[in-house]
This record gives sequence, C-alpha cells and structure tokens, in this order.
Amino acid sequence: MADPVRANSSAKFLVSPSTQSFPLQVGLIFNSFTLWFHCRGAHGQASKSWMIYLKHLTAADFLLCVSLPLRIVHYARNSYTIHLLYCSVGAPLLFINMTASILFMSYIAANRYMKIFYSSGTHFLMSAKASRIISMTTWVVLLTTITPYAILMLINRTSQRSDHGTCGHLLKELMRPLYTASHAVAFIIFLSGLFSLVFFYYSASRRVLQVQQTQPASSNSKKLVKSRRNMLVLVSVFCFCFVPHYIVRIPYIILQGQCSVVMYYVKEVAVLLSVFNIILDPLIYVFLCKEFRAQLNLKQIFCIKGNRNISSSEAGDSENQMNTISTSVAPRAQ
Repeated sequence: MADPVRANSSAKFLVSPSTQSFPLQVGLIFNSFTLWFHCRGAHGQASKSWMIYLKHLTAADFLLCVSLPLRIVHYARNSYTIHLLYCSVGAPLLFINMTASILFMSYIAANRYMKIFYSSGTHFLMSAKASRIISMTTWVVLLTTITPYAILMLINRTSQRSDHGTCGHLLKELMRPLYTASHAVAFIIFLSGLFSLVFFYYSASRRVLQVQQTQPASSNSKKLVKSRRNMLVLVSVFCFCFVPHYIVRIPYIILQGQCSVVMYYVKEVAVLLSVFNIILDPLIYVFLCKEFRAQLNLKQIFCIKGNRNISSSEAGDSENQMNTISTSVAPRAQ
C-alpha cells in the first residue's frame, strides 16, 4: 500500500488551486445572489416555513465558501502551520457544511412531503416557529460538537511535522475515538437523510399517480406533479454531492495510513463533488421558490427574445403586405 502523502504530490491536478478555485468562484457568485435575495425579501418570506430552511441552507453554503480558500492554500503550500490551521478549522467547517446541508435538505423534503399529505398546513412542524426552532437547534448541536474537536486539535496535536498529506497524523490516541465517533454520527445522519429523501420522493410519486388516475386534469394533480419534480431535484442534488463522498469516506478512514494511490484519487474526487453543492444548491431555489425565479427574470428574458422575434416577423409580414398593395395599385394607376 502506498503512502497517501506521496499520492498527495502526484494528484496535483485534483488538489491544484485552479481546480479548487472553480467551485469557490462560481459558488460565491451564486450564493451572494441568494443571500441578497433572502435579505431583500426577508419580511415577505418570514411566514414560509420551508423558506427558513432555504435560508439556513444558504448560510451553510456560504460557510463553505469562507473555508474553501484555506483548503486551497493548504494544498498549494507545504507549510505545517497552514496544515495545522486547515485540519483544526478548515476541515471542521467543511464537515459542518456537509452535515448541515444534508439536514436542511432533509427538512425541506419533509416539509414538502407534509405539504402534500397535510394540505391544510395546520401541522405544527409546518409552522415558521417550528422551522426556526429546528434550524437553530441544528446549528447549536453542530457547533457545540465540532468546536471542542477543533480546540483539542490545536492543543493536543502531535509534534510530528513531516506528513502534511492528511490530518490523521495530528491526532493523539486520546482523540482518535472522538474522530471516529464524529464520522460515524455523520454517516448515520447521511443514511437517515438519504433514506428519508428516497421515501418522501417515492410517497410523493405514489400520491401523484393516485390523483392522476382519479382526477387527471385537476389543478390539484398539476400541483402534485410540480411537488414531485421539486422532490426529484432535492434527491438528485443530494445523491450527486454526498453519496460518492460517504461511500469513499468510511473505508478511507478505516484504512487511513494504508491507503493506495488510487484510493486517494477517489477520495479527492468525492470531496470535490461534495464541494459542488454550493453550485447546485441554487438549483433548489430556482425550482422551489417562485420569488427567486422572479428575481432572476428568466421569463422576462425569454419574453423579450420572443417579442423581438415576433416583432421582426411582424415587420417582415407588414413589408410583404405593403409590397403586395403597391403592386396591385400600380396596374390600376396605369
């Protein structure tokens, strides 16, 4: 088995600043717009419970955008200080982002599921108050769990300075159970989120089929089809970003120190895919939020193009009509 550190030097195309900077630049643009959207419409959207989850999902993505520069510098320079800072701050922030994104996407899916099966909207979990309580509790639990780990990483680190490839060598034996337990809990959260999203999408699909069989042309059927489409967007983004990461992450942690070069390559690709959630999450806003689509003015852009084509065709038709009239009037004048 090859040393992951040697793999780190040979996989520069995966951890190069240009490769890591692409999701950062695009994610900053997208998330800056979504933050502006949330701040601009804060009062009008306060009563929508699922919009509260969207706001916190944006906050998690922006947190990842803040931590990505540290990851880029970590792989660009062979510095023990930067490596220690990344392992104690950057990596925990990435961990918080992924866990928070999984939870908030699950909350959004659960809210949309309840919207389908509790159309009256009277359930307490569908209220804005419940959404705020759940969101704040999620952040408190995540931060109180990760902050002691980051502090212990800084205080109880080992004195080894030769290996800058992974963060595992910085852990003392006292911290290794905490490290393993945190990743085990994260994996359980991931499995719970994955199974819940699949269950919600499956239930929504069955509900749509039932309504289409009894009321194929009703407005309720069209709304349910739209809800199923939104659920499919959530499942697709979730599976693309997080499933590869956790499939690779668990064996990588178990085999840490004995990983092959290929395993390191696969792990870096999986991490890069998980980072792409800061680019793909705005797709959720586009499909789920009508106000967000209105701010993008997509319909207006397409309407302007359509009007231009219509006006040009109308101008051509009017010109042809004028030519026809002039040719018909000319013989009469003669």
